[in-house]
Amino acid sequence: MISKFERFRFLFLAFLIGLASSGSLAQQAALPKGVERVTSVEGFTEYRLANGLRVLLFPDQSKQTITVNVTYLVGSRHENYGETGMAHLLEHLMYKGSKNHPNIPQELTEHGTRPNGSTLFDRTNYFETFSATDANLDWAIKMEADRMTNSFIAKKDLDTEMTVVRNEYEAGENQPALAVFKRVFAVAFDWHNYSNLPIGAQSDIEGVPIERLQAFYRKFYQPDNAVLLVSGKFDPAKTLQLIADNFGAIPRPSRTLDPIYTIEPTQDGERVVTSRRVGDTQFVGVGYHVPAGSHPDFAAVNILTQILADTPSGRLHKALVETKKASSVDSLNIPLHDPGLMVLFAEVRKEQSLDDARNTMIQTIEEIATKAPTQEEVDRERTGLLKDIDLTLNSAERVGLELSEWMAQGDWRLFFLHRDRLKKVTPADVQRVAAAYLKPANRTVGLFIPTEKPDRAEIPPPPDVAALVKDYKGSAVLAEGEAFDPSPENIESRTVRADIPAGMKLAFLPKKTRGNVVVAAMTLRYGDEKSLMNRGTAGQLAAEMLMRGTSRHTRQQIQDEFDKLKARVSTFSGPNSVVVSVETIRENLPAVLRLVAEILREPAFPATEFDQLKQEVLAGIEQSRREPQAVAGVAFSRHLNPFPKGDVRYTSTPDEDIAEVNEATLDDLKKFYADFYGASNGEMSVVGDFDAKEIEKLANELFGAWKSPRPYSRIVTAYQDIPPINQS
Repeated sequence: MISKFERFRFLFLAFLIGLASSGSLAQQAALPKGVERVTSVEGFTEYRLANGLRVLLFPDQSKQTITVNVTYLVGSRHENYGETGMAHLLEHLMYKGSKNHPNIPQELTEHGTRPNGSTLFDRTNYFETFSATDANLDWAIKMEADRMTNSFIAKKDLDTEMTVVRNEYEAGENQPALAVFKRVFAVAFDWHNYSNLPIGAQSDIEGVPIERLQAFYRKFYQPDNAVLLVSGKFDPAKTLQLIADNFGAIPRPSRTLDPIYTIEPTQDGERVVTSRRVGDTQFVGVGYHVPAGSHPDFAAVNILTQILADTPSGRLHKALVETKKASSVDSLNIPLHDPGLMVLFAEVRKEQSLDDARNTMIQTIEEIATKAPTQEEVDRERTGLLKDIDLTLNSAERVGLELSEWMAQGDWRLFFLHRDRLKKVTPADVQRVAAAYLKPANRTVGLFIPTEKPDRAEIPPPPDVAALVKDYKGSAVLAEGEAFDPSPENIESRTVRADIPAGMKLAFLPKKTRGNVVVAAMTLRYGDEKSLMNRGTAGQLAAEMLMRGTSRHTRQQIQDEFDKLKARVSTFSGPNSVVVSVETIRENLPAVLRLVAEILREPAFPATEFDQLKQEVLAGIEQSRREPQAVAGVAFSRHLNPFPKGDVRYTSTPDEDIAEVNEATLDDLKKFYADFYGASNGEMSVVGDFDAKEIEKLANELFGAWKSPRPYSRIVTAYQDIPPINQS
């Protein structure tokens, strides 16, 4: 009887790669023309054809069957935007016939075998096992050679197979464990294509054009991107000649395959994804990024996975199943070409606590870094893994599929290298990789929560834009602006200047603008080097508070009013000035200026807004503390401007800024405002569509009597001879 764990793992692999079989490798005598021998390992011999095809022969005269397995080094990792699922979809179309073998399913039946293929992240393979006769082998080699470059890949076949693949997709979506697995991969990988499972996206499966599928086929289904394996009862010399005659006739393609250079960045924090669907059980999956299958650490990670998830000896089984926090546990850790993902699962019944299971699961997984595995645990799991390898090597039907995985990682010999590494793994090795990879920052958790009536936000597709705009006429045409000459001479000749009683200087440049737009800027200058000593922070905060409430309007009311007036208004401060900028339209400029005057002359300095402002400023300072550009800017300015602390030209450190903001009080801001704000040393400039006489009269009304309480003197930054430094 198949155990529940075996069924569970079978479910994953069946979904990811389909049902499969395999092959082995061989010896040789005199080589056919254009064939070179590469290497031999434990009965497997590799040859290479002139067109780049790699051939593995594994003769086993004790068998009564032969397995032919062709592995193409293309999987979902190689798919581009809009092409997800294409490698798997192409696998289906490869059984729809080729130039000299138009009915492949029928031929497979006639020769006592059946269609068998699988697609994974890094590779796609096609294989058939049949009675060991020369006729069967001749047929299989010729059929695989023909469909390598002569498959139909026809639109009519895509139309039918698309529905088959879509059914596979939908079947997977109905499996809670697969839903968790899919989302853990999607969330764990930001940029690498491992984020997309081989089944692909439904819209890509349904919508891929046949032309793109054909181009994908022509690009990757070539001899220089394939490995042919023949295992079982056959004559190596005759078989090699048969391969050379059929596959060797295929020319080496002129195209080159570009390397995939995307590298997944190091994960920088825990991630959690939740799926709510109709279902009868809960699931939790916990994934961790681990090295590629070819990496020396993968053998220890392989044993680590088994120590955690094996049944009944695994730590997760004991912590979750034996305590009735979960009904079963399992794992999946596929060796991949690039760094992949180890995922551990727990099935949790509805009446059990999913949070309790998740917390216990994470604790059990990550504490192995401190609760070292025993020699007994390592030996037990190593023995099981080596047993599987030995049995695989004894099966001509299984070895091909297994070797396909290692071919896709770079070389079939990695299979043997991995076996040898497993034999050398120690408890210290397992603990080391656990400490290196089973970290919270490297963790992605996926949850499946059964929900009878999921409440989802269905997003409608984009509308037919051409139909939307077909008869659109728009609103009234905006007023057109004049063609303005921006030369200094023209600007000067059209600028109107005036002074108002308190001392503010006015500069107006009326001109026609598109939409009657007008912009204005007002600068209030105050204080001097001496009077502003140790008051820089209060001055900056006071300027920030101006827009946060007046004696007549709250912060929100000010914002609402400016929105109604179609105005953009902002304030900012310098060492001894505050600037107000305005953008609005002609008819609203007077009302906007009245509200600006209220903001400048009647600030309320509300305490709640002051508290919020301090928190915002402190957060901004803290955020920039380690930001390279900010750090470099502070260091650069402090060296070039060696002024004493308290001077408005002094460049403070983030720590000094934080201390000053924390110490600032609302009374400090109010006193600063009372000591310095006024229009005696102010300037107002207005450019755009406005009535200059009206605005001059309004400026007199709003600011004509607003005198500054203290004199103003320009603060000069004089030249200093600063020694050069090179600071990092």
